[in-house]
Amino acid sequence: MPSFNGENVVPGGGAETAADGGRAIRLPASVAEVLQPALAAHPDAPAIEAAAGIWSYRELDRHADAAAAALWSFGVRPGDRVAACLPNDLDIVAAFHGAQRIGAIWAGIGEAMAAAEQQYLHDLIEPKVVLAGPRCQVDSPACVDPAQWAAAQDAPAASPVTTGLDAPAGIAFTSGTSGRPKAVVHSQRTMLLPGAALVATRGWGPDLRKGDSFPLTILNMIILSTLLTAQAGGCAVIMDRRDVAGVAEWIATRNVTVWNGAPAQLFDLAARPELDLGSLREVWSGGSDTPDTLRAAFAAAHGLVPRVTYGLTEAPTVVSIDPPGEEWHPRTSGRVLPHYDVAAYDDDGNRLAPGETGELRLAGQTAGPWAELWRPLLGHWADGGIRPPPEGPVATGDIGKVDPAGWLTLLDRKKMVIIRGGANIYPLEVERVLDTHPAVGKAAVCGIPHERLGQQVAAVIETNGAPVDFTELGAYCRRELAGYKVPEIWAAVESLPTNAMGKVVRTELPGIITRAGTA
Repeated sequence: MPSFNGENVVPGGGAETAADGGRAIRLPASVAEVLQPALAAHPDAPAIEAAAGIWSYRELDRHADAAAAALWSFGVRPGDRVAACLPNDLDIVAAFHGAQRIGAIWAGIGEAMAAAEQQYLHDLIEPKVVLAGPRCQVDSPACVDPAQWAAAQDAPAASPVTTGLDAPAGIAFTSGTSGRPKAVVHSQRTMLLPGAALVATRGWGPDLRKGDSFPLTILNMIILSTLLTAQAGGCAVIMDRRDVAGVAEWIATRNVTVWNGAPAQLFDLAARPELDLGSLREVWSGGSDTPDTLRAAFAAAHGLVPRVTYGLTEAPTVVSIDPPGEEWHPRTSGRVLPHYDVAAYDDDGNRLAPGETGELRLAGQTAGPWAELWRPLLGHWADGGIRPPPEGPVATGDIGKVDPAGWLTLLDRKKMVIIRGGANIYPLEVERVLDTHPAVGKAAVCGIPHERLGQQVAAVIETNGAPVDFTELGAYCRRELAGYKVPEIWAAVESLPTNAMGKVVRTELPGIITRAGTA
């Protein structure tokens, strides 16, 4: 079987390390090698727990080999794309590891997407194989149904393909909340680094049982589940429920120690103090903004202060996170992880001083034990190949600041800034005020075109089942915000439109406001 070698292959296939003061940071040689330390140390320890059962590291390794053989029998070769539209369960984990063993590029297609959305992602990356589950609506000869997949598990074994740390390994689709999703191509390196950084900085080991209820068709969740837990020698608990009762049941019955959820899920759990979350040592909140009031409410109900994160598809995954324990700073999204150098830049591309506000940009750390380990995304998949990104720090499109101690504050998406009469208004700043009002379940703010002002501020309110007094809400905002930032147009809905990560689909807000009319 041919080799697929990326640039900067580690000599002899060994892992890459960096050292500072005698301390070494070690990465696996490739994603295909990520299970090896746990296999050597405790092969019969649980690696994956899901609805269909539990696999030890030995069993996961065997199923990954079978998946690699099956994919090879379907004609997948190094550099081909393998897409999966599968539920959260054992099969998607085995298929991911199998694809990595033959040098394929992995991608997920969300089950909850509409048929047209699924088809768009398929057509964008042109996969060789689509592993099609019961909710896959893709129309393609590349689709492999569950029966075909099961039968192919007996295919002749495939020889491993040698890949370098900088070879392409996965495609992550941007959320598409403000436009068509883009296909971000990540290397072996950038998919392994988040797990290495989080395991090292949080002191995790084989007792880690990390639960995730977000869909594993999102590349970030593959990275934060099996790739992370394998580097700790722990167990990835793959949940098939996202409702409050289902999440709590999974946590209690599977002894989950770390759980990653969306703010809306934390909100629901905070309202249910009777639920048993006693096994948890950490709760993460990510995917969208986490109000400070939510931290306090969850802590009061369950005794844990949520660890707030800021993540990025282009990073990938977590860029900053609150440290272990209870420390946090108001309105921040944690501290920048050690392999990153994050700073604010002005519109001319000049780096600003710590604490100043501008567009956040991402680069690799140049000093200390994590120096030179991170590399930017390989680029975007377009027209049958990888289109490299611009040189220099990666522009996030987010407005924020990083203080001298590394605490990151996010203000808003750059493209979401509302310019009203020449004044900049950040929707997130307004949403944070509205979200503290007892009548508001969640708020989403956007700009609406205006002939004289350019834009007006509009707010869509997700209610808690009670009537909303917009006049009172406006007065409430004026106590916290300058008058020009207070919404002038209002609409109320039972639930805001969101994607699989819990992010509001902002492209739908103007239509909601138009249908509702102005208050």
